[in-house]
Amino acid sequence: MLRRWLSSKPAWSLALALLAAAALLAINETGYRQSSRALAEISRAQQARFAVTMLLQNVLDAETGQRGYMLTGEDTYREPYDNALQQIDLHLARLHELYADRPAEQQGLARLSNHLSRKLAEMDMSLRLVRTGNEDASRFVLTTDVGREEMARIREETAKLVALSNASLTQAQVQIANSLLLSRIGIALVVAAGLLAFVLYLRQGEALRSANERQQQALQRERNLLEQEVRDRTASLAELATHLQDVRETERGFLARELHDELGALLTAAKLDVARLKSRLADAPDAVQRLQHLTDLLNSGIALKRRIIEDLRPSSLSNLGLVASLEILGREFSERSGVRVDMALETVNLDEGRQLTIYRMVQESLTNIGKYAQATEATVVLKNYDNHVIVEVSDNGKGFDPLHVRPSTHGLAGMRHRVEASGGKLSVSSVENRGTRLHAMLPTRTSELGRPA
Repeated sequence: MLRRWLSSKPAWSLALALLAAAALLAINETGYRQSSRALAEISRAQQARFAVTMLLQNVLDAETGQRGYMLTGEDTYREPYDNALQQIDLHLARLHELYADRPAEQQGLARLSNHLSRKLAEMDMSLRLVRTGNEDASRFVLTTDVGREEMARIREETAKLVALSNASLTQAQVQIANSLLLSRIGIALVVAAGLLAFVLYLRQGEALRSANERQQQALQRERNLLEQEVRDRTASLAELATHLQDVRETERGFLARELHDELGALLTAAKLDVARLKSRLADAPDAVQRLQHLTDLLNSGIALKRRIIEDLRPSSLSNLGLVASLEILGREFSERSGVRVDMALETVNLDEGRQLTIYRMVQESLTNIGKYAQATEATVVLKNYDNHVIVEVSDNGKGFDPLHVRPSTHGLAGMRHRVEASGGKLSVSSVENRGTRLHAMLPTRTSELGRPA
């Protein structure tokens, strides 16, 4: 795995980029350190050269002050001499610091110090002789070659120290030039390596982009196939649900007719037989009472049969129309549940399938209101337009959150499927403690939405 990773182009480009960065850091750090040392050496050499030059200048100033004092005998001419002596001591101490780790310069400074001591001793002796009034002896000392020879030695040693400082300066400048050259070469190499890594990165990026495009195309093809399969399966399930719904309505109609024709005939015949027996047994009070009880039971059975038939397939929908059927449905619901139902219904011209869809929607909505809403009022609205009708069922109940409807709640799903199967659209809006409102729009003709009734 590691070998495969190292052999890949991204690994090489990354390794090259990291190597270039490390090399750039190393070159930069090396150049910085060399330049810092060279600059420190230049500063030290310049200070040493300045101290040596000033030392020689101080000796010359002291010699000038000495001769002026010897010629005039005035103390004002002695001040340059005294100041020069103080400066000579300071510059010697500074040179000792600067030459602390340089043996060659220390040896030269030692020789210079010896010559300075002799020279200063010669000048001090001549000045003491002048102060004591022995001017001839001081002139004699002045005319000897001791002072001139020491001064020549001092100039020679200072020249050597200046030459050593100049050599250090030259060496430091060469070192800085070499550091700059190394930095230029290193930066050029790093730039070349960076460009190579960038080219590799671009090539790999292009390869990755092409691979990504191919992968995206493959994923898009798979997604399209899955979406098409989902659409086909959804359409199949919708057709199956519509078929099952139609079968259910057909079976409910058949069962309603069977109950009406068969069970209704049996109950009616039994009621007639009980009436005949009741007329013949008028002299038997107990038998009449039992027959009356049997008549009441038969009447209850007939009423139950009629209610079951109406629930299975409302006969009023075929006989009286949609508006009358909805009014009957709302009145019976109000009597049974105690919820006041207000209706605003307009006459509509719809086929039997859409009328049944509206009736079932209102029926299911009222059933849900009675079971769950805890409402005191409900409103059913039916409005007729040129090419569609609007159905609204609302209540003032506790409401619910439409986004958190339990998966086991099939009533809304069934209503929505029934409305959509008729070419319409159902929307539900509800706020907790502020009631619920169902709104359905159904076209008056199949061609309005291009879907079957």
